[in-house]
Amino acid sequence: MPFSIQIVRCPKCNQPVYHAEEVPAAGKKWHKTCFKCGLCKKMLESTTLAEHDGNLFCKQCYARKFGPKGVGFGGGAGTLGMDTGEHLGNKSGSEMSNKPNYAPPPGASSHE
Repeated sequence: MPFSIQIVRCPKCNQPVYHAEEVPAAGKKWHKTCFKCGLCKKMLESTTLAEHDGNLFCKQCYARKFGPKGVGFGGGAGTLGMDTGEHLGNKSGSEMSNKPNYAPPPGASSHE
């Protein structure tokens, strides 16, 4: 049986990866120079790595691209909804106003 050498190729550039330059991650071996985020191109480390469909991302870009969307997840103020609290027993018409509800200072008129 002839001796054969398995050539490992980098999934990013498809070039041979030699032992001295390999970075194992996501079940594959990468060149050190190819081991960077697919979006922002920042160099990755094993602690800053997230993988999706064979592609590498830094955790920030991964969360931005594949993370949850909606209230509290970077959707911005335009995505916020106003809960009236009816499921908690609040009555319609008891919504809070944007006016302060503390007592007026002494001598101030209570008329608006």
